Amino acid sequence: MDEKQSGIIFNIQHFSIHDGPGIRTTVFLKGCPLRCPWCANPESQNRQPESMLNQVTNTLETIGEYRTVEEIMEEVLKDRDFYEESGGGITLSGGEIFAQFDFAIAILKEAKKHNLHTAIETTAFAKPEEFKELIEYVDFIYTDLKHYNQLNHRKVTGVNNSLIIKNIHYAFAQQKQIVLRIPVIPDFNDSLEDAAAFAQLFNQLSITTVQLLPFHQFGENKYKLLGRNYTMSDAKPYHPEDLVEYQNIFLQHQINCYF
Repeated sequence: MDEKQSGIIFNIQHFSIHDGPGIRTTVFLKGCPLRCPWCANPESQNRQPESMLNQVTNTLETIGEYRTVEEIMEEVLKDRDFYEESGGGITLSGGEIFAQFDFAIAILKEAKKHNLHTAIETTAFAKPEEFKELIEYVDFIYTDLKHYNQLNHRKVTGVNNSLIIKNIHYAFAQQKQIVLRIPVIPDFNDSLEDAAAFAQLFNQLSITTVQLLPFHQFGENKYKLLGRNYTMSDAKPYHPEDLVEYQNIFLQHQINCYF
């Protein structure tokens, strides 16, 4: 293993049960090319370490630290017994893991040397050749599609969706175990017409299952602690019961749609 291989992370979360099968250790990599205004982890967006107010001590603390692959694996392997008992493993999240491609794939390769189950959470905004190479070492994928329209996607997130759609299609074609999600955002992709357009695209791509993530404002306080403006304060949070008609559009297109 190349002990000099390193990258920047902002958290390692042990005993996670929401980031893939079983009990997992989730490693959060820093840096993301997207700028979604509803992002729940705004501290993940900038690649470099940054200051964030600690509410408990009322002092600034640095978010983001450099770690080697070896240091990451030392932390991950502490919980190996829990993985074996629960069918868990390691999950790489972010930020966007492809923003640190070399670091991310080095971690996954090392995890596979230890026969660990691997999962990733990704926007799928990546060079296709890098996406194909990395997911060879991945057992489980979480990803999402924020908008079906290129212009609307770029206008709000800052990037085009063409690579995202191409990579998601590839992952499904490879029959990877994948959970595809749509974050349903007010005044962005929440109309019944939007649902129909998503469903038509998924039919074209032979995608038969999607999860809806109702908009929430869980990240709002973090923006304040980072000294940033949160533009979604006035948006109404959604709950599953608010999106039944939206869900039904997918069901009418023979797409298994759930929350």
